[in-house]
Amino acid sequence: MSAGDPSASRRARAQASAENTALGDVRVVCLSSLGPVPFAVMLLGDLGAEITRVDRPGRAGSLTGLPLEDDPRTRGHRGIGIDLRRPDGRAVLLRLIAQADVFLEGMRPGAAEKLGIGPDDLLDVNPRLVYGRATGWGQNGPRAAQAGHDINYAGLAGGVFPLGSPDAPPLPPLNLLADFGGGGAYLALGVLAALHQRQVTGRGQVVDAAMVDGVASLTTMLHGMLAAGLWTDRRGENLLDGAAHFYRTYATADGGFMAVGAIEPQFYRELLDALGLDPAEWPQHDRSRWPEQSHRLAAVFASRTRAEWEQVFDGRDACVTPVLSLAEAATSTELRERGTFVDWDGVPQPAPAPRLSASAVVERPRSRWCGHTDQILAELGYPADEIAGLRAREAVA
Repeated sequence: MSAGDPSASRRARAQASAENTALGDVRVVCLSSLGPVPFAVMLLGDLGAEITRVDRPGRAGSLTGLPLEDDPRTRGHRGIGIDLRRPDGRAVLLRLIAQADVFLEGMRPGAAEKLGIGPDDLLDVNPRLVYGRATGWGQNGPRAAQAGHDINYAGLAGGVFPLGSPDAPPLPPLNLLADFGGGGAYLALGVLAALHQRQVTGRGQVVDAAMVDGVASLTTMLHGMLAAGLWTDRRGENLLDGAAHFYRTYATADGGFMAVGAIEPQFYRELLDALGLDPAEWPQHDRSRWPEQSHRLAAVFASRTRAEWEQVFDGRDACVTPVLSLAEAATSTELRERGTFVDWDGVPQPAPAPRLSASAVVERPRSRWCGHTDQILAELGYPADEIAGLRAREAVA
């Protein structure tokens, strides 16, 4: 092939990426969507996978109201605009799939099949494909076709009820539990497992990531504690839900907060020592005294500012730390030194996690909606006149 062959250039980039990153030889195609899929794709991309995102022509690129270009979850994506309702558009996707390792979609059950891009359709084109699909309720079951959001999936799975004060309704867990924890992270885990098994079988498979299943999985330890009698099904009466005076947050004099997590006895002793409290008067596991002890500790922490308490506990193994806002975390000197937060392409954002000792972390530029259509089509072997024809027929954008 000539030096100007776009497919040869792409293979060279892929080889270089495979040598430096964990998933550099993995090609992921995903459909633009909300919720768990962008997060799963971000995790795979952060580990080096090449991401091609299929955008819907004529529809502004946005994820949950955030312009696509400003969303760190799309870092490093290449976007191609394809109208999957048109036969020519579907043909472009099938050509992409023939060269892909992973395909991810987050549509309602049956929607992909109606477009002719369901698992049977794509695995027929590429039997080695790992087809990942994320939904709220799963591909089957009584609620499979019902709409919902993070709070619904997490609520039904038991992940919302334990959160918050016992004298108020449960608190929404942002959209961290279902969208990202039980959805996107589990989808990425399933994809990695399927890729690993493909090395043995030579064949792909379908990953069915239901957010309700993932949230239920995240509560596994609590179910074990419940069965052992170490947890009550009443909010605000347990070790980890704010009832214990040594595992909760406290307000400070300046309106800040400190997080106290002194569960183990050695950490609890250090907590009491730092506060100048007599251990004989502060038994740790007498639950009848937890409300009173929490009230007294609240008064203690309210007597100083957050910065003053940070100085008190600096260097102590008392498991007491400041509670930072999102903006404070992003600008924290400590977290910046660790590399937990970075500035990529002008956007402050969390760095890829976890870290691998022999795999590089590659800075990923922000993505653009439908920003690489011609480049990707050329790599797929479409000549310029065919690309122009696809655009004229509005199959691509």
